[in-house]
Amino acid sequence: MLGNFFRATVSNRLRIDAMNKPTINVTPLIDVLLVLLIIFMVVSPLKPHSFKAEVPHEQKDLASVVPNPDTLIVFIHHDLTLNLNKEPNAGTVDDPAPIIDRLKQVFDQRRQNGDISGREIVTPDGDRTERTVFIKAPRDIEYGKVVRVIDAVKQSGAFPISLQIDEL
Repeated sequence: MLGNFFRATVSNRLRIDAMNKPTINVTPLIDVLLVLLIIFMVVSPLKPHSFKAEVPHEQKDLASVVPNPDTLIVFIHHDLTLNLNKEPNAGTVDDPAPIIDRLKQVFDQRRQNGDISGREIVTPDGDRTERTVFIKAPRDIEYGKVVRVIDAVKQSGAFPISLQIDEL
């Protein structure tokens, strides 16, 4: 009798364990996958097939290129001295006051001459005087030193300020 009771208890436990075992209903997952498949099939023809980009060609004859006379380039040299175009002694990175004064003079002279930018640049003060300045520095100079020069050029009233990069 005890043997029958033991068998009944074991079989009840097996039935309870079998009833509590979770199963995943796969039907909703298949429905979601089919909806996603349909969405991707509809959207895929809308994606761009190619990007049209014009890559600049390397210029062979750089000697014939005449620089714009209004172009202002601040050169930072390895010894941290500054030049404005070909003018030497425009200060240093640690003392940029001479270049600030010289750029202010250039901008005032352009304002008096009526040298107006042909581009539609919205300057902070609404003035359309050509005040674009490029900053050119060697790659081995610390970034913080270049930022000091950018701040000094901003103080002079230059807008926009661009970094000139060679040998990309």
